[in-house]
Amino acid sequence: MKIAGIDEAGKGPVIGPMCVGGVLLDESKTNTLKNLGVADSKKISRKKRPQLARQIEKYSEKVFVLEISAGQIDELRKLMSMNDIMVVAFSKVLGQLHPQTAYADAADVNEERFGRRLMDEYKKNYPDKTNEMSIVSKHRADATYPVVSAASIVAKVRRDELIEELKIENEVDFGSGYPSDPKTKHFLANWYKEHGSLPDFVRHSWKTAENVMKKEE
Repeated sequence: MKIAGIDEAGKGPVIGPMCVGGVLLDESKTNTLKNLGVADSKKISRKKRPQLARQIEKYSEKVFVLEISAGQIDELRKLMSMNDIMVVAFSKVLGQLHPQTAYADAADVNEERFGRRLMDEYKKNYPDKTNEMSIVSKHRADATYPVVSAASIVAKVRRDELIEELKIENEVDFGSGYPSDPKTKHFLANWYKEHGSLPDFVRHSWKTAENVMKKEE
């Protein structure tokens, strides 16, 4: 049986894209993932994650990462909530994989509701595939199902790559990009003071960014 795991990296940061990773493999390869040491990406060192990502690609039938830029997130948030965006994004990744069973890290306080909404979105976009698939939507799925852990790792590795590219291209070090990071907040304030606006790789719709702009104005 073909199974898939889906998870995101970068839902919360004020800087940079969000990446949604999907991994498709034969269910018999689950133990292989465990033996590789696949686990929740947050519990794996930054140095080890790229090595694991390469191993995951080797043993998977398909790996896909959807990248959603800061600007795209801002535009989508004019039309829908962040949870809505997660449903649409997860469905797009599923549409690249078409497993028989999909395991998703629930991006909603109600995990069953997230699973239902994800299935509805998938049915809407891929009506000819819906009878072949079931969805298991759980909180902390990345710590429970190795295939979701694998998706978490490939998503995190890709986001880390994109963040490093942004730092090099713009010759800045804005830290992790998370609102709680003092280096990130310092960068936002300084950039706004110098340029009178925030760069396009910042999520302008985030409270952190709005507060910086209000304070400086």
